[in-house]
Amino acid sequence: MGFAGIAVGAAMAGLRPVCEFMTFNFSMQAIDQVINSAAKSCYMSAGSISVPIVFRGPNGASAGVAAQHSQCFAAWYGHCPGLKVVSPWSAEDAKGLLKSSIRDDNPVVMLESELLYGVPFEMSEQAQSKDFVIPIGKAKIERPGTHVTLVAHSRPVGHCMEAATVLSKEGVECEVINLRTIRPMDIETVEASVVKTNHLVTVEGGWPQFGVGAEICARIMEGPAFNYLDAPAYSWRNPVLNSRVRKKSSGFARLVSARGAVLNVLQQ
Repeated sequence: MGFAGIAVGAAMAGLRPVCEFMTFNFSMQAIDQVINSAAKSCYMSAGSISVPIVFRGPNGASAGVAAQHSQCFAAWYGHCPGLKVVSPWSAEDAKGLLKSSIRDDNPVVMLESELLYGVPFEMSEQAQSKDFVIPIGKAKIERPGTHVTLVAHSRPVGHCMEAATVLSKEGVECEVINLRTIRPMDIETVEASVVKTNHLVTVEGGWPQFGVGAEICARIMEGPAFNYLDAPAYSWRNPVLNSRVRKKSSGFARLVSARGAVLNVLQQ
């Protein structure tokens, strides 16, 4: 809580600090600074106080860190007014979103996957430019398709890309959307895709209840894209296991689960 509070105060004083948590599970020790001091100061001061700070660090599941360090905080922070929340998948995402977050006059939570830190990604020539930024609040279509829309953020985007490759061999073309930003969410890109594909599957690393996928499905149900759905929207999420010992969930297991969800939606 101490260094997070110092960073928030520095932001109020005119600096643009980046506050790094070793894991976002430890951000719970500083939750008051994040969701009250940082997120609400602009509202409570009628706009006279801005808090341009970035909270960043590993989020979600990782290897060998047990239950207390494996939680996804996308829905937690995405629920809080006053915060912007970004969740990169690729190296290009991480670079562009971090630069935009530092330049933003609002507090930004940047949720990174520790399991992606060692994964190499190709960088476009544009992304290698020193002026490259990615706008906060804009999703990216990673793979175009016509049969079903897969929406994910962070590491599950890779699982969706794998599932799309497998399904293409069976004649099912998936459109994969990388959300990039949780709040504000680019629901317009998702809506446009659903209008085209008529099917929706969301994939995330969070728990089953009240997640990012649930929000996406709710927004689709409330908007114009609902009338284009040929089957109910489906959300794939991490199960909650009660046993003290949990077998490591492999990328292949996630791929099979996502693949099964897609086929189930298409068959309805």
